[in-house]
Amino acid sequence: MAAQDVLGQTARLASSSALLQVLFRVVTFGLNAFTLRYLSRELIGVVNVRLTLLYSTVVFLAREAFRRACLSGSAKRNWTKTINLLWLTVPLGVFWSLILGLVWLHLLEVPDPSVVPHYQAGVVAFGLSAIIELLGEPFWVLAQAHLFVRLKVIAESLSVVSKCILMVTLVILYPHWGLYIFSLAQLLYVSVLVMCYVIYFVMFLGSPEATKKSFPVPRVKALLPSFVEDETFVNWKEARLTWSFFKQSFLKQILTEGERYVMTFLNVLNFGDQGVYDIVNNLGSLVARFIFLPIEESFYVFFAKVLERGKTVKDQKQDDVAMAANVLELLLKLVLLIGLTITVFGYAYSQLALDIYGGSMLSSGTGPDLLRCYSLYVLFLAVNGVTECFTSALMCKEEVDRYNFVMLALSFIFLCISYFLTHWYGSVGFILANCFNMGIRIAHSTHYIYDFFRESTHRPLRGLLPSPALLLVYILSAVVTAFSEVLFCCDKGWLARLIHISTGALCLAATLVTMFWSESKLIHFIRSQ
Repeated sequence: MAAQDVLGQTARLASSSALLQVLFRVVTFGLNAFTLRYLSRELIGVVNVRLTLLYSTVVFLAREAFRRACLSGSAKRNWTKTINLLWLTVPLGVFWSLILGLVWLHLLEVPDPSVVPHYQAGVVAFGLSAIIELLGEPFWVLAQAHLFVRLKVIAESLSVVSKCILMVTLVILYPHWGLYIFSLAQLLYVSVLVMCYVIYFVMFLGSPEATKKSFPVPRVKALLPSFVEDETFVNWKEARLTWSFFKQSFLKQILTEGERYVMTFLNVLNFGDQGVYDIVNNLGSLVARFIFLPIEESFYVFFAKVLERGKTVKDQKQDDVAMAANVLELLLKLVLLIGLTITVFGYAYSQLALDIYGGSMLSSGTGPDLLRCYSLYVLFLAVNGVTECFTSALMCKEEVDRYNFVMLALSFIFLCISYFLTHWYGSVGFILANCFNMGIRIAHSTHYIYDFFRESTHRPLRGLLPSPALLLVYILSAVVTAFSEVLFCCDKGWLARLIHISTGALCLAATLVTMFWSESKLIHFIRSQ
């Protein structure tokens, strides 16, 4: 029963986190659309790439290893020693803020003060915000370990709302403040976040509810660093585990933020192009995060439960193999059709979407080409998500270890290709490099799937082949909407835009009708879920 309770609470925590991600993405989406009308793209580029990278790097290097170590295992532990260990994130954060702050101030290119004013203050503020957030780390880990779902939702929602209100107010009233606006908003965000956790535990500890739950921390004072007589200051097993995770954190951060590091340290793009790239990247990734990621996460669990990891297809239960093969084929068909739809219609409507979203600042220059390429990248993301979720659920430990080395090599190749392609094609080169990276990963996963089902009668990779009729409609839609864009978009007035939109709507309707007619098995699968 206790395990069932933990499962239920974990599910609620996961769903709450997913909803928060949606909230943050929607808020960021709207906030960018608003600020683009008031601020320069150079300023947005410095904030969203340069300063956000400083903040995320400091926070990641200072706390990621501690989080992973202190959340491993049971919540029943010596919390005094765990809390002592967690407070070490603060001096570590101060160290990284000072070192990286000096790099950001003296070694990297400094923006033109007339275009991006108060850069030095921005670096100091974002470095300081990382330290402030680390002050709440013991509270965050304690809440996470005991699955305090509501606290996380309230704290992060309040901090995001506070940041947005202050930013919008300052942008309207004092747009000439430049980076002061984002600096104050960032400091308010982390301050509200930390204060929510502190206030909650001040009220919770010592209360009847805490006593009833036998909470392991009896009073607020126990959340501060403390020495226990005749005992070590920290749990050395946790400390060694933290060090092991810490050695991995450098590589993980570089791989996670690879594009931003290339932009920041190699000066392959100017600040204006960095701003446009970041906005288009956030815009394009909405579909991937809202549609493909939930599919990938949910069906990973399905494949992991239905099939046994590390066993060949002959050693599996054949009914389960048939079910898994059928679901995999239909999933591949589903994400392929979503990706193809976005690729086909994204090409002809990228400029219009950016013009509506951010005005001429986005719709002119490299913005439309970036979003067109990103529409193609979405197709790669769609297929890769499903193929990798299947292979990840089936690979044995040795195969996973080998794949990790492959991923490491691919990541290094990606950084190199990104550098060269951005020199040749500008910011579009980053997306082309991502397409290449995803293409290699898809090839690896499809080869694994083919080998797994080779000795059976099932061929789930047929899901990657749309019907000829649907393929023909996609080609015709691409041609018609491309001509429509040339004739009616985007500087010929709103009547021409409406004609262009109507043309796309008719083509999309024809595509959906053909899809319902030619892919009846997929439609039945979707309706039955």
